[in-house]
Amino acid sequence: MQPNMKMIQQMQNRMMKIQQELEETVVEGTAGGGVVKVEVNGQRAMQSIKIDPLAVDPEDVEMLEDLVVAAVQDAMDRASKLAEDKMGALTGGMKIPGLM
Repeated sequence: MQPNMKMIQQMQNRMMKIQQELEETVVEGTAGGGVVKVEVNGQRAMQSIKIDPLAVDPEDVEMLEDLVVAAVQDAMDRASKLAEDKMGALTGGMKIPGLM
């Protein structure tokens, strides 16, 4: 019984370390060839958004809105993949509901 508790505790410690790493790791998503850039951390919290002034056309606000949505989605997808990869190393590739 003791070895199992020790293994569980080690896994919990490793999971906490991974969560900290994810919080500190920033990934970037882009759209429109890089005119819109979004940074999120590995826990999918948005850190920043940068828009090249060339992307701002008062006559076509919809295009800018679409670019922002696409860049945010790209960044979130990258953050999800990062979290999946890091947690997968801990769980041996097993998908555990609620873990990510």
